[in-house]
Amino acid sequence: MQTKTALITGASRGIGNSIKENLENEGIRIISPSRNELDLSHSESIDKFLSQISSDIDIIVNNAGMLKVGKSTELSTKDFQEILQVNVIAPFQIISGIVEKMKQRKYGRIVNISSIWGQKSKNGRSLYSTSKSALDALTRSLAIEFATYGILINSVAPGYIETDMMKQYNSEKELAMIKENIPMKRFGKKVEISELVKFLCSEKNSYITGQIITIDGGYVCK
Repeated sequence: MQTKTALITGASRGIGNSIKENLENEGIRIISPSRNELDLSHSESIDKFLSQISSDIDIIVNNAGMLKVGKSTELSTKDFQEILQVNVIAPFQIISGIVEKMKQRKYGRIVNISSIWGQKSKNGRSLYSTSKSALDALTRSLAIEFATYGILINSVAPGYIETDMMKQYNSEKELAMIKENIPMKRFGKKVEISELVKFLCSEKNSYITGQIITIDGGYVCK
């Protein structure tokens, strides 16, 4: 993997930063643009960023995402459009802008960071769940399209992981109740996500594609 180059979005903190560090430890060259360099909420910014990439990209990790919480009566069509742009359209645009060169080289690894909320939902998560379900559907469809070119694409769907975002959207009381409902009785660690992503991005992964791999301590099984 030492000759590979990876593009990772949302790598400044949380799971994305853990993925960046894990791949860097393997000797992979990392491109991890800041929001000033790549604003996923605007297609023009994505086009501009892609046009400036001179390196061949071997690995794409679409980690950046947007979470909007609220009841359907509290959210607008603008909210819906914004979350779909960042969570679904931007990954599609990035993949589409890079994949042709992957096809020419007959090699590529793509991982979309999804969520357990693409498989189940809860009150206030209608837009987020919809966006992550759409991202998973995109993963499955592109896996079929890219398979003959040696390009493997998968989704990783984390559950409750120890991040600032988890604490931001859940009170201490809620977190205690959630932990009790996780069969393993603990929250996941960022490194547990990044280790899985590292494997999927490596040459050791030679046959896994089109999969939505849930990593949640058994939470969605209940």
